[in-house]
Amino acid sequence: MRGGAVPPALLFAALSCALAFTPPRTRWLGLLAVAVALLVSWLPVPSAWIEIMFIGCWASVAGTAALVHVRGVKFCPAVALAINVGTWAGATVAVTATRNALPSAVPVLALIVAAAWAVGRGWSIAVKVVSSWLIAIALLAAILPTLPTPGYAPDHIE
Repeated sequence: MRGGAVPPALLFAALSCALAFTPPRTRWLGLLAVAVALLVSWLPVPSAWIEIMFIGCWASVAGTAALVHVRGVKFCPAVALAINVGTWAGATVAVTATRNALPSAVPVLALIVAAAWAVGRGWSIAVKVVSSWLIAIALLAAILPTLPTPGYAPDHIE
């Protein structure tokens, strides 16, 4: 879960679910804001910041996905949310030096079409379930690296 296309893809999936509850104009401006914010991926980021970048990424996934459960995200918060997602996606790609993985994560934004269709049909529960899974994935990705793993530390007998 560190590097590659997975962190930006999860961010984009959470944003797609959140923007599905907004009007079409807001969706398009949100996608444009993500595209502009992805320019962060070309900034030099020190590799010592890797922990900060991934904690911010996972917190952003959880926070963005949690907004699905709030009724009606307005225009300004939706665009700010898109800028936040694009910034964290670009930052995680920049810190791991995997800029070539970003184009493989961008198609996940097409999930907004299916999510908006489901919300339009009155099946918003499906989008909320997907968002809840994204929250669980983000929490596990943030917490599991901090837990000690048995078998990887020297034994007390040695």
